[in-house]
Amino acid sequence: MLQENGLTTKIWILDHNYNLWGRATCELDDPGVRKFCQDVAWHGYVGSADMVNKVHEAHPDVAMHWTEGGPDYTSPDYLTDWAKWGQIFTSALRNWCESLTGWNLALDEKGQPNIGPFPCGGVVTIHSQTKEITRSGQYWALAQFSRFIRRGARRFDSQGAIPDLEHVGLENPSGQRILVLSNAAADRTVTLQLGTMAADVNLKKIP
Repeated sequence: MLQENGLTTKIWILDHNYNLWGRATCELDDPGVRKFCQDVAWHGYVGSADMVNKVHEAHPDVAMHWTEGGPDYTSPDYLTDWAKWGQIFTSALRNWCESLTGWNLALDEKGQPNIGPFPCGGVVTIHSQTKEITRSGQYWALAQFSRFIRRGARRFDSQGAIPDLEHVGLENPSGQRILVLSNAAADRTVTLQLGTMAADVNLKKIP
C-alpha cells in the first residue's frame, strides 16, 4: 500500500531486544523485506549491544537505531544515574547505532500515563499537581551526548582499559573531534592521548 500510494515511509524492523539479533538477520535475509526495510530498531533490556555486530556483519548497509530504554521512577537513583545511562548510550553508539531515543519523554510523579506493566519514569517528570519539572539521570546523559554530537557525525575507534570509564569518539561533519566520557568510579585523573598529543583530565564521580 505504501508503494501503491507513492509513499517513501521508512520501516524499521524488530523494535525489540538485542538478544533477538537472529530474528533481525533472518528478516533482512528476505529480499521482499529488504526491498522496503533498511533499518533495525533495538531495545537494551535483554542481551548486550555487541549483538548488533552480528546483524551488521551479515548486512553492513543496514542502519541501526537504539529506540527504547527508560529509567524506573521508583529507583532511588532515578534522578542521578546519568553515568549508567552514559554507559548504555556509549555501548549503543560503539556498536553501530546511529540514533538514541528515550522512553518515555515526560510522565508524572507516578509514572503515568503508562500502558505497560513496568514502573517507567520519563526523561523528565512533570508533577501532576504542582507542574514542577524534574530531570532524570537519563535526561542528563542525553544532554551530555547531544551537547557535542552533531547530526551526521561518524564514530572513530577509541581504546582504553580504565575500569568503569566508558568512552566513545566521534567526528562531526565540521571536522571537530569529540570524546564523550562516562565515569562511574571515584574522582580521578586520566590521560587522554591522540597521536603524540596528550592531556590529563580530572573526572568527578557521577552517582
